[in-house]
Amino acid sequence: MRTELDQQMDAVMATLTAEGGPLALGQVERFGRTLPYIAAAPPTLPAYFAHFCTQHRDVEFLVAGEERLTYGQVHDAATRVAHALADGYGIAKGDRVGIAARNSPSWIVLYMGTLMAGGVVCLLNGWWQAEEFEGAIRDVGVSLVFADPPRTKRLAAIPGLGDVRVETFDDLQPLEAALDPVFARAKGGDLPEIARDDHATILFTSGSTGVSKGAASTHFQVTQGVFNYLASALMMLGISQAAGVTSTLQPATLLNVPLFHVTAEVPVFLQSMAIARKLVLMPKWDAEEAMRLIDKEKVTYFVGVPLMSFEMLTHPNRARYDLSTVTDIAAGGAPRPVEHVRRIDAEMEGAPLIGYGLTETNGVGTGNWRGNYLAKPNSAGRASMPLVDLAILDDDGRTLGAGERGEVCIRSVCCFQEYWGRPDATADAFTADGYFRTGDLGYLDAEGYLFIVDRKKDIIIRGGENISCQEVEAALYEHPEVAEAAVFGLPDERYGEVPGAVVHLAHAGAVEAEDLVNFLAQHIAAFKVPHRIWIAADPLPRLGTEKIDKVSLRKIYRDRVGAEAV
Repeated sequence: MRTELDQQMDAVMATLTAEGGPLALGQVERFGRTLPYIAAAPPTLPAYFAHFCTQHRDVEFLVAGEERLTYGQVHDAATRVAHALADGYGIAKGDRVGIAARNSPSWIVLYMGTLMAGGVVCLLNGWWQAEEFEGAIRDVGVSLVFADPPRTKRLAAIPGLGDVRVETFDDLQPLEAALDPVFARAKGGDLPEIARDDHATILFTSGSTGVSKGAASTHFQVTQGVFNYLASALMMLGISQAAGVTSTLQPATLLNVPLFHVTAEVPVFLQSMAIARKLVLMPKWDAEEAMRLIDKEKVTYFVGVPLMSFEMLTHPNRARYDLSTVTDIAAGGAPRPVEHVRRIDAEMEGAPLIGYGLTETNGVGTGNWRGNYLAKPNSAGRASMPLVDLAILDDDGRTLGAGERGEVCIRSVCCFQEYWGRPDATADAFTADGYFRTGDLGYLDAEGYLFIVDRKKDIIIRGGENISCQEVEAALYEHPEVAEAAVFGLPDERYGEVPGAVVHLAHAGAVEAEDLVNFLAQHIAAFKVPHRIWIAADPLPRLGTEKIDKVSLRKIYRDRVGAEAV
């Protein structure tokens, strides 16, 4: 039976999306199917920027330390970047431009300017090491990379990258100083016409194959993802107003997750423009600094990986800060432990909520809100209205009924266009009728709430960051003394799970676990390096197919970790 909140959400959404409503729906064809889209959304991201930055021109948009910028100032700067790219750097429509940097106003302006110039903005993972950067840059054909000094140093370690231009900007400087060399190249020429089906963004995924793939989306797909989030925000605002709850505060949120992640890009950064929300940037996560900024800037909404809200919840200095302006404490990237959900509700003024989405869906998927989340704290929620069609499918693509376990699949106009240059991988990612196969296993209950129970893909999710087991194994095998390796997830209270590894050496005693950790740190990002490496004296167990039996290894070593914790 639907809850009262579900009924309210359905009623408000029906009003918003009805003919003549602010988010009225149209129809578009894809995969031979007719799918709904939000007709009011601008067709391209430059049109979206222009509309809302003009509408909110004098409203504060970005706060970064002492620097405060309005929507108008940010859009003006992005326009100058766009002209610099077109005039001074020779960026043509469709050229791929990478950003490899920490969060900063400059990052946001470079992102916007690249899209306004007709480029395809490639969100390079700032935690990568040189080899990982090289793989992504080569894979999608990036010709120009804007990088902060630490990332520039890593890029300089890549041999033969001479055909890729790297422009360094000092992200720790105010916007004008940081991007002055870029602005100086602007000549004011014409910018290209951009269509809704042109490529806009490439974000990188850690697939089960161990090879990072570039997930490319069009302008239409990204703006529809933004507007699906906007629909949820307006829905909850309508419910609050109907209950007599109003606020005179400007909407504000922390930007405390990396902009190269879809969560920071779409629902945090891009959605903020439509609701005149202030973004308070954090260059590095620190729970007490987050609470200080929430208090100082009157933050109204918080979102991060579950670890972040848990660290604020349990911080010994929490009582020193006024967090009462926060109405919702959201999480994504990994499930929250049930006890965390209940404690947030009992001990903090903001209400808990959680969302589930993927890079390939532009972050759009499901949401579990407030009282419904408390009632079903293990659930990722219902399909996000109005665009998401959620289904549980078996291996043959057959739709399963309530309570039956299968692969979680999402169909919507927000889903990405393709894995860049990989038509076979793209075809494998979708069913014939357009459902994206997430690789997660789960079921829907009678009310349509999603419960995720496992993963079909060989992926570890550490605090919201995807880690390919095969990629870490491949890095281990680069060491000459590693004969066999198996990587799997270990439970962890802070991060949900962390990578662990079991290794059998070619020569007993040749290296220690610490040596392997140090070796890996030179080749893969720190978050991918196993927290524990066990060296097995005997060859690793194998299945009848001669594959390493990772299921039994995972159980043995997870049990061992549990016994050690007792």
